[in-house]
Amino acid sequence: MSLLLIAHLIAALIWVGGMFFSYIALRPVLASIDTLLKLQIWSQTFQRFFPWVWLSIITLLVTGFSMIVQYGGMAEVTLPVHIMLTLGIIMMLLFMHLFFAPYKRLHRAVSQQDTALGSAALNQIRLLIAINLSIGIVVTISGVLSRFF
Repeated sequence: MSLLLIAHLIAALIWVGGMFFSYIALRPVLASIDTLLKLQIWSQTFQRFFPWVWLSIITLLVTGFSMIVQYGGMAEVTLPVHIMLTLGIIMMLLFMHLFFAPYKRLHRAVSQQDTALGSAALNQIRLLIAINLSIGIVVTISGVLSRFF
């Protein structure tokens, strides 16, 4: 059980921490540079970060459901675990939308040097990251609270 929990926590830290870094630290730094260069940096940053998000999602699903089974199933886990699972799935769906729609548009815009399309895609990505980061913080709090129920 402890190895499952450790893997679960590391996966969550990678995903939520990456969103925090990109939104709170990288975004303001890149705001004042040339638009095309900014889009290139974001595209390359996401290209390196998103495989880690996919790995985190797989790890979170496998470890999360394994722990639920070990606790006796969904009927036996506490309310914070139900909240964590529901919000986690919402986060995963939002990420999948981000990956398959605006991120693909950003990547295409960078290759075509289309700053208007790239900027629009990046604005959608920023919004989805802000939403997912907020949800991720709530999920983290639910995970901590689940230990006290």
